[in-house]
Amino acid sequence: MILSAEEARARFSARGMEFDLEVEEKVRRILEAVRREGDSALDRISLELDGHKVEEIPRRAWREAYDDLEAGLRDALETAKERIVAFYQEELRGGFLRADREGVLGQVVRPLSRVGVYVPGGTAPLLSSLLMSALPARVAGVGEVLVATPPPVHPGILAAAWVAGVDRVFAVGGAQAIAAFAYGTERIPRVDKVVGPGNRYVVAAKRLVYGVVGIDGLAGPTETLIVADGSASPRLLAADLLAQAEHGPDAEPWLLSPDRALLEKVEAELLRQLPALPRAEVARKALENGGLVHTRDLEEALELANLYAPEHLCLAVADPLAYLGLVQNAGGVFLGEGSPEALGDYIAGPSHVMPTAGTARFQGGLSVRDFLKVIPVVGLRPEGAAELARKAVLLARTEELEAHARALELRS
Repeated sequence: MILSAEEARARFSARGMEFDLEVEEKVRRILEAVRREGDSALDRISLELDGHKVEEIPRRAWREAYDDLEAGLRDALETAKERIVAFYQEELRGGFLRADREGVLGQVVRPLSRVGVYVPGGTAPLLSSLLMSALPARVAGVGEVLVATPPPVHPGILAAAWVAGVDRVFAVGGAQAIAAFAYGTERIPRVDKVVGPGNRYVVAAKRLVYGVVGIDGLAGPTETLIVADGSASPRLLAADLLAQAEHGPDAEPWLLSPDRALLEKVEAELLRQLPALPRAEVARKALENGGLVHTRDLEEALELANLYAPEHLCLAVADPLAYLGLVQNAGGVFLGEGSPEALGDYIAGPSHVMPTAGTARFQGGLSVRDFLKVIPVVGLRPEGAAELARKAVLLARTEELEAHARALELRS
């Protein structure tokens, strides 16, 4: 069914993160148990939920998993690593110190000391998520990178841990893994920040421990929005929508175009390609969350895309660079049919950990900056401080903070 732009606008306007209070209450109990009891609670909860006690997987097991990989998969992992590292090394890291007649002002930039990376298990071993989260941290210079992933741990995840050069891997999942990272136990050290996607229990846990540790964001169901014109291939568009749809039944694949004939051809292609997929039923449910939208023109399509603020925005148009300037809200932008979102999931270079549920309105994808602290530096000369203090006294007294004013007067 093809929607009108007005119908899409009504749906897009109401977007935002939603939280299940029942889930949050369960997660609160898990967090509190791990905070109070440490490893004993961690083992008890993990045994109850995952059927395994928590274990740290030794480094030799990662190397063995890497050596056991088929040569082509090893090469793909190494290529993904090279591209991710090369991409993030381009990101600015340095601070500055500027001296003038008043003294020195500047910033120093410091990496975080220890970061926890959560890698989902579930129905698919997301080894790519380990690379996409751990490698930007490594480029940033983080001192220790720890990984938590639900048991039993897939060999591909261990091989990715070896390739990424992380420090430790723990077989523990869910809210209890986030609790261990946030509060620390005898076996799992407390971290400064937790990053990586997860299910609704992981998201709820990250939300509740924020402030005890930093977090990269709150990831909801994955989503792709494609803007296309008549030059696009219906077969490729349908394949890209289905690639998004197979992530899970709550994924959201959207296609917006002013070309109604194209939308009708894509609709037919979806019906043709869907039954052949191993995860056809999952994809079928996801397609119901998204849709095909007929717009007045490409400008209206981009206006709606900015309103939706998608995790992945794909510009399948004849001249995608001409429309990049109209993009305001997106986790990542993919230019042209030769740059599908599926390449971004694995090997293009940027991390695939990106904002969802409309949060791309105020944050971007995971980057080196997420693992750095910017610390201001103030070093004024006495004469410079005196000149500034005379004016600052007026501000302090306006705010009725007399101790501030008197401390400033002593410098003036």
